[in-house]
Amino acid sequence: MFATGALTAAPATAAAAPTIAAKGGYVMNNGTARTLYTKAADTRRSTGSTTKIMTAKVVLSQPNLNLDAKVTVQKAYSDYIVQNNWASNAKLIVGDKVTVRQLLYGLMLPSGCDAAYALADKFGSGSTRAARVKSFIGKMNKQARDLGLTNTHFDSFDGIGRGANYSTPRDLTKLASSAMKSPTFRSIVKTKSYTAKTTTRSGGTRTMAPWTNTNPLLGSYTGAIGVKTGSGPEAKYCLVFAATRNGKTVIGTVLASTSSTSRASDAKKMMDYAFRR
Repeated sequence: MFATGALTAAPATAAAAPTIAAKGGYVMNNGTARTLYTKAADTRRSTGSTTKIMTAKVVLSQPNLNLDAKVTVQKAYSDYIVQNNWASNAKLIVGDKVTVRQLLYGLMLPSGCDAAYALADKFGSGSTRAARVKSFIGKMNKQARDLGLTNTHFDSFDGIGRGANYSTPRDLTKLASSAMKSPTFRSIVKTKSYTAKTTTRSGGTRTMAPWTNTNPLLGSYTGAIGVKTGSGPEAKYCLVFAATRNGKTVIGTVLASTSSTSRASDAKKMMDYAFRR
């Protein structure tokens, strides 16, 4: 007699795609670029501070980049924070000298708009600060075109847009995947906390208060390795995320989720689903 159990067992059903609160979502296998999940993946939306992924990528793409080069913090950077309703910042102190590397940590961990301004001022070209910022944003848009991100446009260096700062879940995921090819970028975005030692105006050393990464997945989701949060009145709650398990890396984006808790929950559901596929 043959056992019939194996023959009559129902076939395993494919895992059902998750329902997310976010208006848009996308996940892909980072190694193969295979799409694993989509929800309005090509609908343009405001991106909030996930814009800073491109800010960092432009800086890290500079030829002959010296990460230890020093930048003096200008009053304009702190004024900008105040003018924008105390936008997220790295609490940079006017007159301090900070390295490009430190500015990148200040950009990506506490989501410092002051650090973003400093980097745009440093790496844009022109004789005035306004010209340098415009030039830097131009570099952001050139990178987007070079990466084939046809539904992406930037009009700010930090996500505080003026009506023409947008992307899609698919485009932002492709951008993050490209940025993650940089060892420096990868190292920064998986760091939970970083303490910068800056040089004061008088030549002394200042130990800054630690910068804490705003990404809730680090330490709460097994294998999480980045990438960046974003939020704002128009953008709602956004999260570009990545995780590696058993040699497989998945990377994705949620845009316009309903709360900071929901965007993390959305990302976890999407990654759980992606890892099962």
